[in-house]
Amino acid sequence: MNQLVFIFKVINKLDGMPQISFWEKDSFFAPQDVIIIGSGFSGLWSALHLIEKYPHYKITVLERGPIPTGASTRNAGFSCFGSPSELLADAEEMGEDNMWKLVEMRYKGLLEIRKHFKESAIDYDACGGYECFDNKSADWENSHNKIEWLNKGLKDITNTTDLFKIKDEKIKDFGFNGFDHLIANHLEAGLQPAKLILALLQKVAGSGVKVLTGMQVETYQQNEGTITVSARCGLGKDEGIKFTTNKLLLCTNAFTTHLFPGVDIVPNRGQVLITAPIPNLAVKGTFHYDKGYYYFRNVGNRLLLGGARNVAFDAENTTAMETTTLIQTELENFITHHLLPHTPFTIEDKWSGIMAMGTKKEPIIKMLEPNVFCCIRMSGMGVALAPIAAKETIKLMCI
Repeated sequence: MNQLVFIFKVINKLDGMPQISFWEKDSFFAPQDVIIIGSGFSGLWSALHLIEKYPHYKITVLERGPIPTGASTRNAGFSCFGSPSELLADAEEMGEDNMWKLVEMRYKGLLEIRKHFKESAIDYDACGGYECFDNKSADWENSHNKIEWLNKGLKDITNTTDLFKIKDEKIKDFGFNGFDHLIANHLEAGLQPAKLILALLQKVAGSGVKVLTGMQVETYQQNEGTITVSARCGLGKDEGIKFTTNKLLLCTNAFTTHLFPGVDIVPNRGQVLITAPIPNLAVKGTFHYDKGYYYFRNVGNRLLLGGARNVAFDAENTTAMETTTLIQTELENFITHHLLPHTPFTIEDKWSGIMAMGTKKEPIIKMLEPNVFCCIRMSGMGVALAPIAAKETIKLMCI
């Protein structure tokens, strides 16, 4: 039995247990060098980089759900670093230098994933990506006019010439309706995010990191030289479990304000749906529309579509995991009008994930108070950003 499965079984058996044994206190709940809260991309990449650099450290990751509960296993599975209109909007909002810095982090993060994991392990599909435009939108004129500027900046990051290319002729091949232009990016890809999480879990557990699930962290308290973390795990009327650690790392993204109020986090719900298999599906690749507010791809012969939160920004600023009729109807209408105008389809699954946004798009990588750090706010780009944000966090912790 591997270590990861063993940890899951131990936690499941704790439910209803009145006491913790001496052996458990000496192993699962022993004092730690570092405790990481959250086993999504940020938490697991932080654990991996930490144990690789300091293999003698005792590290525990605490996760409130039976599996990572947030966005890491609930996103659309894009391996991307920004579409043309999104990058131009970011440059206007945050300044060109900050935009390019963020793109570089994303691109390096995607390279880090492929450095650690085989493509077959995470269903990596180097399919190429596209941004879709219609003539009614100012996004097309802006993106078309600045495509050379974008390509020049991307060459310095990706070492690829003319990365963005206009491919209007592909619209007919994909069977789209209502789109007038496409800009292609051959470096984009798709992947299976839950398989990436599984691969990370297996790697960190195999390196000696403990991952304890079902641990709802309620508070933490500074002591003299150590930090006490209090968590509940379904122990009924008992007081729960207390952990002791030298350093604490919050990788709780959209849920961080539960532990540290005041941090610049706004939760954003991202809703997704996927169809049943569609014979001879023409849509092949990863696609963006409307500055990335709509995103879709094929998963084999199924069509996956997510987004449309700009239809109801305020309502989607929530940690509630439910899907809504408003957004799901908008997504289905988008399929009917734009993507499969002449093809019947059936929705097989729908779900949502909770992203962490804020007043800025850059990740928050900082010390919140002595020996308490955070690696949060991936702004919907956790797949790409987390590997590098985690590296920077470990450097900051100066362990």
